Amino acid sequence: QVQLVESGGGLVQAGASLRLSCAASGRTINSSPMGWFRQASGKEREFVAAISRGGSSTYYADSVKGRFTISRDNAKNMVDLRMNSLKPEDTAVYYCAAASSTYYTGTYYRRNEYTYWGQGTQVTVSS
Repeated sequence: QVQLVESGGGLVQAGASLRLSCAASGRTINSSPMGWFRQASGKEREFVAAISRGGSSTYYADSVKGRFTISRDNAKNMVDLRMNSLKPEDTAVYYCAAASSTYYTGTYYRRNEYTYWGQGTQVTVSS
């Protein structure tokens, strides 16, 4: 079992930056592809970014490409999401997710690829 805890959310103005962190415990995540998803009020949870096991490959939703950066530190069992140039439409609860190396098929943007989820952290961007 892997436990994931997100932190770093908050209320910021448009154009500001935030860094979300995801701390994993229970076992190492260095064999797990990792992802960030978000869910705005009244909407479905959507893919934001993903990173491969070793960190050499990263993937982003078109809506955040060029503004968000996902990174991981396997030695610290952590994954970060750096968010720049935030917009009001980025307002959502952000979730960290870990895929199981046993079941992962490579479709990084699909929620059902991820086995473990954090409780989420709220990001609110005011205009």
